[in-house]
Amino acid sequence: MDPLDLSERLPVVLGEILPVTHEDDGALTVQHDETFASLRVVTIAQDLDLVSLTQVLAWDLPLDSKIRANVAKHAHDTLLGTVSLVEKVGTPSGGGRSKKTGDVLLRYNFPAAGLTDDALRTLVLMVLATGADVRRALLG
Repeated sequence: MDPLDLSERLPVVLGEILPVTHEDDGALTVQHDETFASLRVVTIAQDLDLVSLTQVLAWDLPLDSKIRANVAKHAHDTLLGTVSLVEKVGTPSGGGRSKKTGDVLLRYNFPAAGLTDDALRTLVLMVLATGADVRRALLG
């Protein structure tokens, strides 16, 4: 299966169950259970196409040791994807100190050659469900 075929299949397969937006850069954006994800097909080598999925689980979380520890636990325990924390420095508050916040992401790349439509849909949904579970655990 060439990447064009997969690029055409992915929005059709996911569009049957999720809202899908085609982005100008070729990525797809889907929404699932209070999260959103970007998916794109990446050709690594001839006959090796990956689906690259990045799911935003939470954004602008005020960072403290508890949040960092919870994200680290999920990063260690999550099997379908890699959970990561992207720290950001916000604008200084009244005391002149910058407020640190962070976004939590789940990333997962998988080879899609040979997957049936049902298998492709199921795998993407499993990853998105994992991300939604992590979001619920982090936000309570």
